[in-house]
Amino acid sequence: MQPDFSGFALVLCSEIFVNAEIANLPRKIPMSQAAELNRRFAIADILAFEQSPDGFVVAQVTTRHASARIALQGAHVMSYQPAGQPPLIWLSKLAKLAPGKSIRGGVPVCWPWFGAHPSNAQFPGHGFARTVPWQLIEATLLPDHRLHLEFELVQSDATRARWPQPSTLRNSVTVGPELEVELATTNTGSVPFELGQALHTYFEIGDIRQTTITGLDACDYLDKVDGGTRKTQHGAVDFSGETDRIYLATHGHCEIHDPLLKRRILVTSTGSHSTVVWSPWTEKADKMGDFCPEGWTSMVCVETANAAEDVIQLAPGATHRMTAQYRSIGL
Repeated sequence: MQPDFSGFALVLCSEIFVNAEIANLPRKIPMSQAAELNRRFAIADILAFEQSPDGFVVAQVTTRHASARIALQGAHVMSYQPAGQPPLIWLSKLAKLAPGKSIRGGVPVCWPWFGAHPSNAQFPGHGFARTVPWQLIEATLLPDHRLHLEFELVQSDATRARWPQPSTLRNSVTVGPELEVELATTNTGSVPFELGQALHTYFEIGDIRQTTITGLDACDYLDKVDGGTRKTQHGAVDFSGETDRIYLATHGHCEIHDPLLKRRILVTSTGSHSTVVWSPWTEKADKMGDFCPEGWTSMVCVETANAAEDVIQLAPGATHRMTAQYRSIGL
């Protein structure tokens, strides 16, 4: 008697048919990071996220007070412009917007050291926070129509290899009539550590050669252009060449006077003991490659910092908050 395979054949044919149908179904495409952020956090006409083909994600902010662009990489404020005014924050027209590349302009986060690493010359200057991914954990439209965004640095094997101290870092950005930025570092370990940091803010100005900065009179500073020589500021800071100074024990308030744009930019801070003033001037800017021609004339960096002698000793379980607020006032 021959075995009857008709039922088996029917099942087999059915499976082949079903598998063929499955193969022909549209495959589910993973949601992009920007699409996921829009799903979770977008606010109509106020907050949206865009993503380049190489994965670089930017938050676009438009409130009744101001507009801003913030990169998820580095939680980096790229631009800020109060409504009806020129941009307050400068971004180079040749800035590279690509994963792992630092951005020329905006408000780079220097963390957890400022300048060269104290013991390993192979580690990047100004730390790694500005070139690694961050995640958005909160987006809140406040009653006064300011938008508050809170980011947290994403820990990885690469970040821990450069910074083994157990810690968390958050960057809060509030877009309103003024721009507010806060870095909050928490020591989650059992031993203290030394922390250096800065908000390396690039401000848009009419011409560096006509710009002055007040609020630093009588402060000692380290002149990095002159080999780190310690000097004392007398009167307002003005510019006639490359300038790179760490002002020590500063008072949390200074002003950029800009006669061409007819405004003062007020920089106020808390939790900061240093102020860095930087202008590359023409020779250094030309060597960097991501300054547009003569771009150095329309920017100055005034950085809220804890650097050099003013680094922070952070105890176990403690959180250090460094805040900066930027706003413009007409002359």
